[in-house]
Amino acid sequence: MPNNSSVTIFILLGLTQDPQKQRLVFFIFLVFYGSTVVGNTLIMVTIKFSRTLGSPMYFFLFYLSLVDFCFSTSIAPRLIVDSLSTKKIISYNECMTQVFALHLFGCMEVLILIVMAADRYVAICKPLRYPTIMRRQVCLILTVFAWIGSFIHASSQIVLLVKLPFCGPNLIDHYCCDLQPLLKLACMDTYMTNLLMVFNSGAICSTSFLILLISYVVILYSLRNHSAEGRKKALSTCTSHIIVVVLMFVPCIFMYTRPPTTYPADKMVTVFYTIGTPFLNPLIYTLRNAEVKNAMRKLWSDKIMSK
Repeated sequence: MPNNSSVTIFILLGLTQDPQKQRLVFFIFLVFYGSTVVGNTLIMVTIKFSRTLGSPMYFFLFYLSLVDFCFSTSIAPRLIVDSLSTKKIISYNECMTQVFALHLFGCMEVLILIVMAADRYVAICKPLRYPTIMRRQVCLILTVFAWIGSFIHASSQIVLLVKLPFCGPNLIDHYCCDLQPLLKLACMDTYMTNLLMVFNSGAICSTSFLILLISYVVILYSLRNHSAEGRKKALSTCTSHIIVVVLMFVPCIFMYTRPPTTYPADKMVTVFYTIGTPFLNPLIYTLRNAEVKNAMRKLWSDKIMSK
C-alpha cells in the first residue's frame, strides 16, 4: 500500500442492500458462475483432447475459453460470497489485485478476439496460403504477444491507481473494484489520471472494436466469390465471432470512454461483460458450431464407453 493513503480497507455496497434481493443475487450468480466454469472447461478439454479440432481457430478458442474462465473468476466468486455478507469488506491490496486481474483478462480477451478475426481473414481471403501463414509457431507467438500486451495494459492502470491518495470515505458504490468507482474516492484532482486511464482502456476498446468491424466487413465482402456452401460455413463462424465482439465491446466502450462520472446502469453493464459474456461465449461457440458439438459428443461418448 502506498504511504500517501490512510485507507487500508474498502467497503463494497454490492448490487443491492435488500436482504431478500441479496439472496436472489447469490442463487442467480452461483448458477451463472457454475455454468461458466462448466461450459468453458468443457470447451477447453474438448479442444485439448479432440483430434478433429486442431486448426488455429480452435487453438485460439481454447485461449478465449481460458480467459473467460479467469475473467469471470476474478469477479464472480467474491460477488457470490459478498451477497451473503452484511459487510462487504475488501482490503486495499485485494482491491488493487482485483483491478489488475479485471484488466489483464479483459484486455487478453480483446486481443484474442482480434487474433481470431485475423485468423478468419486469412482462412477466408487467402485460403491457399492459410497453412503457411497460420503455422503453429505463429499462433503461439501471437498468443504470447497478447499476454505481454495485456500485462502491460493492466500494469499501467495499476501504476496510475496506486499513486492516488485515499483518505476516506472508503465506500465503493459497486460490487467490485474498478477504475471509475475508485477515482471518485481519491482525495485529489483526478482529471489527468482519468484522462490517462481513458486514453489507455478507452483507446484499446474503441480502436480494437473499429479494427474488428473493418476486418469482418472485409471478410463478409470477400465471401461474394465463394460457393453457397462455403459462404454458409464461413458466415456461421463469423456470425458467432461478431456476436461475441458486440457483447464484449459495447459495454466496455460505455464504461471506459467517458469522464469520471457514475451512472445507475454502471453495475448492470459491468455484470453483463464480466459475468454475462463469459457465460454466453461457450453457448455461442457450441450452439452455432457443428464441429465443436460433434467433437464434444464424440469425445465424451468415448470416455463413457471406455468406462
